[in-house]
Amino acid sequence: MSSETLDPEAPATLVIVGAGPRGTGLIERIAANAPELYAGSGLDIHLVDPHPPGAGRIWRAAQSPLLWMNSHAEDVTMFTDESVEMAGPVRPGPTLHEWAGVDGRTFADRQLQGSYLRWVHEQAVAALPPEITVHHHPGRALRVSGPRAGRQQVWLEGRDQPLSADLVVLALGHLDAELDQEQRELAAYAAEHGLVHLPPDFTADSDLSALPAGEPVLVRGFGLAFVDLMVLLTEGRGGRYEGDTYVPSGREPVLYIGSRRGVPYHSKIGYDWTGERPPLPRFLGPAEIDALLARPEGFDFRRDVWPLVEKELGFAHYHRLFTVHAERTAIAWTDFEEKYEAASEGAEREALVASAVPDPRDRLDLAALDRPLDGVTYGSFAEFQEGLRGYVEDDLGRRHDAAHSTDLAVFLGLLSVYGQLVRLGDIGSWWHGFFSYLASGPPGPRLRQLLALSRAGVLKFVGADMAVQARDGVFRASSATVPGFSVEARALVEARLPEPTLRRALDPLLRELHADGAGETPDGLLRVDRADGRVLDRAGRPHPRRFALGPHTDGRTPGAFTRPRTGGPAFRQNDATARAALVFLRDLGADAVG
Repeated sequence: MSSETLDPEAPATLVIVGAGPRGTGLIERIAANAPELYAGSGLDIHLVDPHPPGAGRIWRAAQSPLLWMNSHAEDVTMFTDESVEMAGPVRPGPTLHEWAGVDGRTFADRQLQGSYLRWVHEQAVAALPPEITVHHHPGRALRVSGPRAGRQQVWLEGRDQPLSADLVVLALGHLDAELDQEQRELAAYAAEHGLVHLPPDFTADSDLSALPAGEPVLVRGFGLAFVDLMVLLTEGRGGRYEGDTYVPSGREPVLYIGSRRGVPYHSKIGYDWTGERPPLPRFLGPAEIDALLARPEGFDFRRDVWPLVEKELGFAHYHRLFTVHAERTAIAWTDFEEKYEAASEGAEREALVASAVPDPRDRLDLAALDRPLDGVTYGSFAEFQEGLRGYVEDDLGRRHDAAHSTDLAVFLGLLSVYGQLVRLGDIGSWWHGFFSYLASGPPGPRLRQLLALSRAGVLKFVGADMAVQARDGVFRASSATVPGFSVEARALVEARLPEPTLRRALDPLLRELHADGAGETPDGLLRVDRADGRVLDRAGRPHPRRFALGPHTDGRTPGAFTRPRTGGPAFRQNDATARAALVFLRDLGADAVG
């Protein structure tokens, strides 16, 4: 406990930097836990964010209404339920579709989600005890200073005096970053040769006016940032869809798209779950995570963790196949389950699956799912366009056909796995990308639009492991998927978010935190105590007065909100941080009057 105590006449002060969904979720948990942990004591909460509370930057109203969420409205909630493993009380509330009164299968636009988040924020603030007051500061926090054993100072842009805080929580969300070496070289080349280079960014904030109509544009990245780009450069420029046909406005550029995989993220699943859920976790649960964390020599993700992930996802897949689609299996589920549990990784499990599941299309092959174009080549560029359209059509068909409900079981398995892996800290960026590719892809209608754009010649596919060269005064893209093909363009767009690293963050607060000794992982994430989110220094010591939540930390989760009844790891973290903060401030206040 700090030697410093509060003035018994002054309320305690908590500063939350970031008023988006994560900051809102934290306030909701403070409101839920305060009656137990902080009854009767004054507390001032200062929210610091240049963007509106609740919606924050990503979900703010000031963006194109053409941009959608990538989840059904019924699959979006900011409220806890009985599936969240936490010490605090459950406070149920409406999903987005219940609150907005829209069809649960709707993919709502981001403005509607922003309205929902603003309402959740208002409800969370209203639920606080009367002695807890919230103040919003519409600006940026520049740095946090102060001793470990004393009050912290949060310095704000345009303000001479800092906010004084007993505790600080960083809930910063997605941030901009300085360019890495490759991006700096590409930007310099573009400046030298009068080209356009748009680095990684939140697409809604990118200036797309520099991309001229009718001209080729290279796009690297095939995930959700690309989908936003596709929308803004087509419908956003006056094009329209008539059924499955795209009618251009004539203002569109021609997009040449490629990525590491060379294919778009898998479509969102278009049917509802029915029947028994797979009993998860089974092979990757708390006991397995405890064992990994207890290894004195540490662990390697590919060697020690991934085999458990594969077995867990396989269990979810085959549980659904054998219990719901038993006519496509050759043995009883009880026999398969026993042999599956006993089988080691690799050949033994593959032999079991081959004998018990006759159709290869009913078997789970994660490597093939991850890299569908590995080893695949096409004889011509036109042949590849047709081939990839067929791939997307097949994906859409499968993801909207309940006969393949094993895919939804794997999705539930992915959510379960992510909830467990959060406890391991920074396990590298590959897992997060793999999860997003399988579980967080675009709505089916967006992929149907992609197909229409391809047929209209507005969008063209380059292939896997797309290579970009800056040469001869242009950018040139190629891929081994189509040997001998390349395309030149005077514009290059990196369609992805910046990496959330400490060293390269443009956010001055994070950079100052790094300079002040905060710990970072090998991938550059801020290290936090996974029990409650306290910021760790380079020696691994938790800071008693600084917490952090969100994608810039090694406790990052799939998102600040989640699908109902799926455990919500972000909700669990919010609850733990809220309780730790309230206990600290309560005890500090007790010292002041003791």
